[in-house]
Amino acid sequence: MRLIALNKPFGTICQFSPHETRQSLADWIATPGVYPAGRLDADSEGLLLLTDDGALQARIAEPRGKLVKRYWAQVEGEPEASALAALENGVNLGDFVTQPCRVKRIDPPAGLWPRDPPIRFRAAIPTVWLELAISEGKNRQVRRMTAAVGFPTLRLVRVGIGTLDLFTLGLLPGQHVDVPPDAPWRGGASARSGPRRNAP
Repeated sequence: MRLIALNKPFGTICQFSPHETRQSLADWIATPGVYPAGRLDADSEGLLLLTDDGALQARIAEPRGKLVKRYWAQVEGEPEASALAALENGVNLGDFVTQPCRVKRIDPPAGLWPRDPPIRFRAAIPTVWLELAISEGKNRQVRRMTAAVGFPTLRLVRVGIGTLDLFTLGLLPGQHVDVPPDAPWRGGASARSGPRRNAP
């Protein structure tokens, strides 16, 4: 049984089969027989877990697995307290109402790699970074949530799944590392031996 943590680059589709215009997971992972445990849309970046075990894949991907996913979202505009409260309490997205989550405003993340291509900037409209921690993971959920309260997401980076943290793992875009199968629940790779890191 294998569990791999990948820092999925912006623009990469969350599948191994080739795409006409985008990179796929096959451009970064050469390990046969592994599949994503959950998804991350092409325009989002960050931590993605892959495994060759179907039961583990379901346990990670399903909300009942109780794994919190942490995201950094750079949004257009400056959300007021009422907008953050709406996100925390649950947002009606039409087809479903999101579960309560944790949301806070954060400083621009230090050490975050530049995105290629950069986000669009409009001089008259500021941007703000938010950290959101959710246990769901429906299609484009964080983007839909921030848009629903009036602050579209310009950049989205998933930085944590359970107790795994992208920056603790030390992964740059395109890099991946093997972690123990129970790592998302009890912590990352062994601090004694360190993870086995692979360059893209």
